[in-house]
Amino acid sequence: MIPFEAMRAADWIPACAASETVADYRPVEYRVKLATEAWELREARALRRAVFCAEQRLFNFTDADAIDDDKGAITLVAVSCIHGMSEDVVGTVRVHALGDDVWQGSRLAVRRDYRGQAWLGSELIHLAVSLAHARGAQRFVAQVQQQNVALFERLHWRALEAIELRGRPHLRMEADLAHYPPCGSVERGFITTLRSAA
Repeated sequence: MIPFEAMRAADWIPACAASETVADYRPVEYRVKLATEAWELREARALRRAVFCAEQRLFNFTDADAIDDDKGAITLVAVSCIHGMSEDVVGTVRVHALGDDVWQGSRLAVRRDYRGQAWLGSELIHLAVSLAHARGAQRFVAQVQQQNVALFERLHWRALEAIELRGRPHLRMEADLAHYPPCGSVERGFITTLRSAA
């Protein structure tokens, strides 16, 4: 063991300096997958409340609705990982069937401090549409907030009609399923890594 006096100043990091370094840390790996654990569902709901209630003020206390109570509603999550181990839910989207062959995505949310990293919103959209495609969807639609339309257009979606929801402009849009091959392994999902958003 090295005596304390022999340690160089550079070998010692004060706790306050370490906490500043840790605060700037961002995981470099994310798993985009079906929410299978209770904590994932709990954190996905909390993230939705943070985005749609606190940040955007679209709802007062909760954004939960009848679709959440439907047994057919599916929650997908983007989970930050450290050394392959799940840590936090940093993104979510909900999907459900509207009819026999029409599915809808809704409540797409990415934590504010993770936006623009690893294309999490795009990856959640990709998995949502590919999951529905694997389950028989012939069409996949969403009601997209105006500020997100360009993202959806880059992801091969087309506008169907302009609508207003909760006092905000939206576009009803449809995905081009030719760009979303069916994906049946949503439980495992896939890994995406840290990169700058386009």
